[in-house]
Amino acid sequence: MSARIGDSPRRADGPPKVRGDFAYSSDLKAGGMLWGATVRSPHPYARILAIDTTEARALPGVLAVLTHLDVPGRKLYGLEIQDQPVLAMDVVRCWGEAVALVAADHPEHARRAAQLVRVTYEVLEPLTDPERALTDDAPRLHPGGNITRYVKIRHGDQKARADVVVNGEYEIGMQDQAPLGPESGLAIPDSAGGVDLHVATQWLHVDRDQLAGILSLPPDKVRLRLAGVGGAFGAREDLSMQAHACLLALRTGRPVKMSYSRPESFVGHVHRHPGKLIYEHGATREGKLVYVKARVLLDGGAYASSSTAVIANACCFAVGPYECPNATVDGWVVYTNNPPCGAMRGFGSVQNCYAHEAQMDKLAAALGMDPVELRKRNAMKTGSRLITGQVVEGSAPVAELLDRIKKMPLPSPLPPQGAGLGRGARKVDLTQLPGGVSNTTHGEGVVRGVGYAVGFKNVGYSEGFDDYSTARVRLSVVNGRPRAEVHTAAAEVGQGLVTVQAQIAATELGVSDVVVLDADTQVGSAGSSSASRQTYVTGGAVKAACEAVRERVLALAQSEIGGSTGARLESDAVVSSRGEVMVTLGTLLGDAVIEETREFRPRRTHRLDSETGQADAHLQYAFAAHRAVVDVDIELGLVRVVELATAQDVGKAINPQAVEGQLEGGAAQGLGLAVMEEIQVKDGVIRNASFTDYLLPTILDMPPVRMDILELGDPHSPYGLKGVGEPPTISSGPAIVAAIRAATGRPITRVPVRPHDIVDT
Repeated sequence: MSARIGDSPRRADGPPKVRGDFAYSSDLKAGGMLWGATVRSPHPYARILAIDTTEARALPGVLAVLTHLDVPGRKLYGLEIQDQPVLAMDVVRCWGEAVALVAADHPEHARRAAQLVRVTYEVLEPLTDPERALTDDAPRLHPGGNITRYVKIRHGDQKARADVVVNGEYEIGMQDQAPLGPESGLAIPDSAGGVDLHVATQWLHVDRDQLAGILSLPPDKVRLRLAGVGGAFGAREDLSMQAHACLLALRTGRPVKMSYSRPESFVGHVHRHPGKLIYEHGATREGKLVYVKARVLLDGGAYASSSTAVIANACCFAVGPYECPNATVDGWVVYTNNPPCGAMRGFGSVQNCYAHEAQMDKLAAALGMDPVELRKRNAMKTGSRLITGQVVEGSAPVAELLDRIKKMPLPSPLPPQGAGLGRGARKVDLTQLPGGVSNTTHGEGVVRGVGYAVGFKNVGYSEGFDDYSTARVRLSVVNGRPRAEVHTAAAEVGQGLVTVQAQIAATELGVSDVVVLDADTQVGSAGSSSASRQTYVTGGAVKAACEAVRERVLALAQSEIGGSTGARLESDAVVSSRGEVMVTLGTLLGDAVIEETREFRPRRTHRLDSETGQADAHLQYAFAAHRAVVDVDIELGLVRVVELATAQDVGKAINPQAVEGQLEGGAAQGLGLAVMEEIQVKDGVIRNASFTDYLLPTILDMPPVRMDILELGDPHSPYGLKGVGEPPTISSGPAIVAAIRAATGRPITRVPVRPHDIVDT
């Protein structure tokens, strides 16, 4: 029997991924396949004076060399603003921008030919300071200026006064999504001028629509199929190699594969926005928030991507999950010549959580109050009003989440400093100390700290964006057994969505054989696998389509054999209200096929008012809290996260084991940004574009995670579920930084935390 809602079945893709047998997009092959390569700018800002492809074209094995002149349709693309060239035209605005393309019969021939494309540049001084981008004397990087979006929120009394006031300035570094699978795909031209693209992406239909415009083809001539995705986290929302592979395939008439190297991947996708945030919190002497003032500046880099939505989130959730009667928030995201930034897990709420949680700790210290008690005193609850004026419906258990993590047992205390140093003393396990097996310390100078943070974020699209998904469900008899086939365009990017769709179909149709077809554009859009929305929205579409199929089956049973009130589908049969089998589905259906397609649209949202920021802008809210325990070597500036504890309301755990995986994986990304992950950019150039130099948490860095999963339900969503994927990344990092502050007594206003932030140099 197929697993139902609430079960934790084994994922079908689990064993092949563990064995190394799973086919990722970079593994794709086709007969007669060519290899594509990209010519990229060595400058972050320059005018293109000339492009000479003569030498490249003359290289044996080269079948095509393309520039912007070879783009038949739209020259610009973008998720929200069409501002990014398919291939650079008169100017390059970032280091690594695509300038030309090559197709050859061998990957090495393609790379050599790319090196032979001669581009003459007039190098310009790059604009890399987002503060300067706001000024009138800065160069205008785009026709509309350098401000991609300004968000203004005015809530309550703008002249409110408080008994206690604390201020802070915070800086967030640029983080990479770091998916293990590079950008890759295979474009196959057909005989009628169309193209099939097999690609790792997060949003098949938005890719298709952008590609159709670029290729000057009707959408039905551009067919996309989801290939194996090796992680995403927002990195695959924008186009990378999709248009390039299709252009080369259509020009050569042969399949073309493109697969980025790791350094190329760092310029082939967007990153998390670095930011500077300035805050002022005012409160009564009893610890009730009176007002919050915030200035948020995010560096969007050279092109817009999803920056306009990211800055909206950063501002809407700038205060955190707290009741605040008065708020003044100004937020900007600007163009610079730094690498483009866009979607990454947490999407705006990550940056502000570091700031508002540091402020709450600072305010607690000024009041002489326990930081958890201060948070609880101001905690949102059902019916609370956000600074955007929207009322929080459904569960908002902020105080309960904090209570639960605070009551969890703490890990064993540190051994006495220097323990294990004397003759005959107990040997120290170096993996349990900061610095690990590098043998930098044996416990001397190591101090423990405990920190707390709580965060929240919207689930689904916001500000009036049409959020919907489509599902087609087909019920038939195969080899004498009923089989349900589920078809959506929802991208499985590792989150377990295929398993969830099967669980929903098995629950609604009572069948043991459920097949989830590969995602492609031959069915209606499912939107993006982002914003923690797919289980909610695509799950809702699958549920609705299954319900429509079930109604037809029960109607058929009524007409064929007569029915009884309360009949249902269960165990591959129509079952009476008393649990008696009335007829098997195999017998009832015979050769008949029942198929239904349904769209699921959650309730509408509305765009923020440009002057006040007031609106019912969001669909649903998800809350999470974290407690971090860290050991810090205050002499060497080394940090080890000893344990993370978390509590999160998931509404309904459709797949409990998958929920646990999301909570652990999200916490790992939060840990990475807190203490090690940062793209180092100098003068617009990435200096650490490799996994050797861009430091990622490994299993040795990841601590045990205690978790408490609440299922409080949402009255508006399918099964009462809430999106799960992003909240673990939002508050885990701020809790770690709070614990470092507690251990060191230092302010720590920048992440990731570096050794010299802990130790004076």
